[in-house]
Amino acid sequence: MAVVSQSQRDPNGNYIFSSRPRPVETRSKFREPPSDQTPGTYGNIMYDRRVVRGNTYAQQIIPTMPLPDPVEVQRQHDNRRRAIARKRAREQLRTRTAEALQGRKHIDVQTVATDIECQTDAFLDRPATPLFIPAKSGKDVETQIEEGELFDFNREVQPVLEVLVGKTIEQCLLEVMEEEELACLRAQQRAFEELRNNELAEVLRLQEQERRHREEKERRIAQQKEVLKKEKEIAEKIAARAYTKQYFSDLLPAVFTSLRSHGYFYDPVEKDIETNFIPWLMVEVNNSLERRYTARHLLDNIIHDVVQKRLEMCKETK
Repeated sequence: MAVVSQSQRDPNGNYIFSSRPRPVETRSKFREPPSDQTPGTYGNIMYDRRVVRGNTYAQQIIPTMPLPDPVEVQRQHDNRRRAIARKRAREQLRTRTAEALQGRKHIDVQTVATDIECQTDAFLDRPATPLFIPAKSGKDVETQIEEGELFDFNREVQPVLEVLVGKTIEQCLLEVMEEEELACLRAQQRAFEELRNNELAEVLRLQEQERRHREEKERRIAQQKEVLKKEKEIAEKIAARAYTKQYFSDLLPAVFTSLRSHGYFYDPVEKDIETNFIPWLMVEVNNSLERRYTARHLLDNIIHDVVQKRLEMCKETK
C-alpha cells in the first residue's frame, strides 16, 4: 500500500487524511507492561488503548450544509433595525395637512406624476462563510485488522465468565448468609422485646401495688390521727365543762345577788311607769302649766290696760 500520509481539505471544507496501515502490538493475558527491548503485541482489541469504547448514538454529527455566518446575521439584523428606525423617523417628520376650517372641507385633486427609472449593476451575493475548524494537531494512526487477528470469543470469554459466575455465586451466598443472620437478629430482638415488655409489665404492677400500699398506709395513719385528735378534743371539752360547772356552782348565786342589787332585775310594770308614764305625765303637766301661765299673763295685761284707761278717764273728768 502506498504512503499517502497527508492532510488536506475537500470541497466542503472538511479535513481528510490517509496513512500507511500498521499492525497493532499484542499484549499478554495478565496485562504485563511490555519491556523496552521487545515490542508488545496486542491479541485482544479490547486492551488497545487507541480503541474508543462506548455508545455511538451520543456522538456529535457535523452538519453537511454550511451554517450562516454570525457576523452576516448580525449585520442583516442591524440593517433591518436601522431601516425600521428611518421609516419611523420619516413618518414622524412628514408634514400633515391642517384641519379644514368650519364650513369647509378638503378635496382630493389629481396631480401630475412622472416615473423615472435607472438601471444599476446587479448585486453580487457574498459566498457563504465556511465553518471554523481549528488547525489539526497530532498524528493520525490507523489499524488494519485482517481475518483471524481478532480474539477467540469462546476462549477469551471463559475466564471472564468464570469470574462473573463465581462472583455472582459468592454474592448470592453472602446475601443468603446476611438474610439468615438478619433473621436470627430479628428473632433475638423479638425475644428480647417480649422479655423486656414482660419485665416492664411486672415493674408497673409492683409499682402500682407499692403505691396502693403507701396510700392505704397514709390513709390509715390520717384516720388514726383524726381519731386521736377527736378523743383529745372530747377530753378537753369534758374537763372544761367539769371545771366550768364547779366554778359556776358558787358564782351563780353571788352574780344574781349583785345583779339584783345593781338593778338589773326589776318589775316590768314599775319600770314602764318610771320610763314611760312619768315622763309623759311631766310633759303634760308642764304643758298645762304653760297654758295656765299664758292665760294668766294675758288676763293681767287686760286688767292693767282697763285700769289705765279708767284712771285716765277719771283724770279727765276732774
